Amino acid sequence: MPPTKHSQTNEVALDFARDWVEFPDPVDPTELWKCDLTWLTSSWTCIYGAGCKGIFEERPFDGCCSQGAHFTGKEDEKRVREWAARLTPETWQFFAEGQPEKSKGKLDIIERDDEGDKKTRVVEDGCIFLNRPGFAGGEGCSFHHLAIREGVHFVETKPDVCWQLPLRQSYEELDRGDGKKISVTVIGEFDRRGWGEGGEELDWYCSGNPEAHIASEPLYITNKTELIAMMNEKAYEVLADICDQRMAAQSALKSRNLPLFIVHPATLEADRLKK
Repeated sequence: MPPTKHSQTNEVALDFARDWVEFPDPVDPTELWKCDLTWLTSSWTCIYGAGCKGIFEERPFDGCCSQGAHFTGKEDEKRVREWAARLTPETWQFFAEGQPEKSKGKLDIIERDDEGDKKTRVVEDGCIFLNRPGFAGGEGCSFHHLAIREGVHFVETKPDVCWQLPLRQSYEELDRGDGKKISVTVIGEFDRRGWGEGGEELDWYCSGNPEAHIASEPLYITNKTELIAMMNEKAYEVLADICDQRMAAQSALKSRNLPLFIVHPATLEADRLKK
């Protein structure tokens, strides 16, 4: 079997042991949350503009924005359109390309992929909302800059998939054994495989790369706003309490090096490289 791009980087293996926690939703006890503690207590952080090599070697400044963003549904698309209407030529490099073809028409910011799914348009080999290096209004996601100017979190302005990455939300169904089934929402790591076919051939990716495991606080804290948006505030409080206890116990046991907790291997490698 020929080597994949993943196997040629310093990323950790895609499959390894993980610690998970399950708990009922405080808001709706008929729903169950299943969360990857190994991932959520890792030291991953977004390093766009600070070491990110981009998913395609020839376009390092694109980060993970080369292919445009798929929408999760009509509400996601509607929200993105509303925020896009607030962008200006000074803040959005491809403002002209995104304008309606007809007077009073919709912004020309959406296209369909080969399967017919809606996504943001790709212009000049990158997302139409990605300002390129040298643009006076600031390089990077125009929605990210818009959120800063508007005084809101980018969870409000960006497409869902953009602010969620690299948190991945999926769904399972659990058979309780009494003839009843319960819905399970899973919060885990959006690794290469989350990109679908070709994910393992991305030239570089961050979630399992020690280069991106450099945050001073764990992911469940740095991405609190994102997690609350994906879950709900009360469910997040339960998760955060579990994570807090885990981090405190890990710290207390670190000197004895007892393997009671599975730490993300990329975080372990990043810690090793600091020494």
